[in-house]
Amino acid sequence: MTSVLDTCVPDGGLMKVGRSLMLAATLLAGLTPMARAAEGRSTEMPRIVREDGRYALMVDGAPYLVLGAQANNSSNWPSVLPQVWPAVEQVQANTLLMPIAWQQIEPKEGQFDFSFLDTLLAQAREHDKHLVLLWFGTWKNNSPAYAPDWVKLNNDRFPRVVNAKGVMRGSLSPLAPATLEADRRAFVAFMRHLKQVDGQQHTVLMVQVENETGTYGAVRDFTPLAQKVFDGKVPDDLVKALKKKPGTWADVFGKDADEFFHAYYTARFVDQVAAAGKAEYPIPMYVNAALRDPFKDQDPATYSAGGPTWNVLDIWKAAAPAIDLIGPDIYDRGYEFYTKTLEQYKRPDNALFVAETGNDAVYARYVFATLGHQGIGFAPFGIDYTGYVNYPLGATKINAETLEPFTVSFKLLGAMNRELAALSLKGKVWGASEPTADHSNVLDLGPYKATVSYGLPQFGDAKPTGNEKPSGGVVIAELAPNEYLVAGYRARVDFAQAIKAGKNGYMIASVEEGHFENGKWVFERLWNGDQTDYGLNFTTVPQILKVRFATF
Repeated sequence: MTSVLDTCVPDGGLMKVGRSLMLAATLLAGLTPMARAAEGRSTEMPRIVREDGRYALMVDGAPYLVLGAQANNSSNWPSVLPQVWPAVEQVQANTLLMPIAWQQIEPKEGQFDFSFLDTLLAQAREHDKHLVLLWFGTWKNNSPAYAPDWVKLNNDRFPRVVNAKGVMRGSLSPLAPATLEADRRAFVAFMRHLKQVDGQQHTVLMVQVENETGTYGAVRDFTPLAQKVFDGKVPDDLVKALKKKPGTWADVFGKDADEFFHAYYTARFVDQVAAAGKAEYPIPMYVNAALRDPFKDQDPATYSAGGPTWNVLDIWKAAAPAIDLIGPDIYDRGYEFYTKTLEQYKRPDNALFVAETGNDAVYARYVFATLGHQGIGFAPFGIDYTGYVNYPLGATKINAETLEPFTVSFKLLGAMNRELAALSLKGKVWGASEPTADHSNVLDLGPYKATVSYGLPQFGDAKPTGNEKPSGGVVIAELAPNEYLVAGYRARVDFAQAIKAGKNGYMIASVEEGHFENGKWVFERLWNGDQTDYGLNFTTVPQILKVRFATF
């Protein structure tokens, strides 16, 4: 059975009536475990806050770390959800990222079907999980594949990008008014319905607007309409934001003019869709980025030109103020590539959220480096048991065994989720992931430095050789002066005094193992002797330590 929404779109067109209103009433009744739990919590809407260039996602009035699991692209159907939830539970994720396709909710123009969204919300509450919804509209990996047939098969009404040689590409043009209006209208209906069915419970934390925007095989659109705009003046808002002198695109940006033009108008399109959606229901909205090489310039024809790659982040920030953050999709296993990308997207004007990353075991360790860059979330892709794998970007198969590194890390971090998120907002969190060239990291904690080594035995001194496969990581958080939380996976942590504070030196006064319950530290045991003489050694067993230093 399908359902349709009785509502009015911006142009006043009345849509058909169906079961969605009854389903909305059921969802609003709050009969699920998550809804019942919410009765005792703040009903504050999710939002992103900023403090001295650091960020937190506020959920129920407190900072929250997204330990996410993104389902495969075509798992957004009720019949597939039984193959999704077991994998989400397996990795101990607290948030499921799930596509909502334009073709799915508006198969016929003006007739909306939100039955999958209603089903997804109900099941998320039953599983006590939050959601991040991914709007697959005009762009999904540069393509309109998830747009309805009445859009993607009508080139006259919804024109595509044409490259400099006059060859039509797959991407829809960001300069086409009809495309913007149709996408915006559908997104408004979606956000209006979401408010009706989730405006009190806040199961949905964020919405991704479009997916990996940009164009492959064309640096920009060269249709007559696009060329006319390109030959005109750079918009005043962009000139002002980038502190440039007025002029044409070629005058102002020279050799980069084509790509910067495409980035600006793609961002403006996305911004107008997002702003219209926020007018209905203003929860955080973000975009994700298909990346280019983080170290060098590339020919724009070799990546998704116009999307929010690192070289055009300033343009996207200026052109899309309704977008709360830009998150990288990182599918390169290399340590240097990964950590450089984290650096590029962690900006004073941008909260770091790893919107997608590979599901192979080697990616799991990067959650620690993400935390070390004050990340608000981390989400491996393809977490379901449908049998689909995207090797070589991800694992060769998906099962409990291959997902185990994510399970251990998420279980460890989930046990102190709110504490880490709150401390990160204060700039009190450090993190490291196992490198490939070297076998150690050094973290500067201010008065102390922490050396994180990999491939060492638990007892005795030795030279680190690295784990058999790079897999280790550590997170450290300052609770108070001389007091830190320390947790990790397949790593050793050694501390040294960086700033001498006592007459003779310092010592580790105590190492407590414990856990958090309702925000309170619960003591389990003390580590001492063999457990501390050769550093703090973390295996595959999730353990949280509270370390206190003193001088003597």
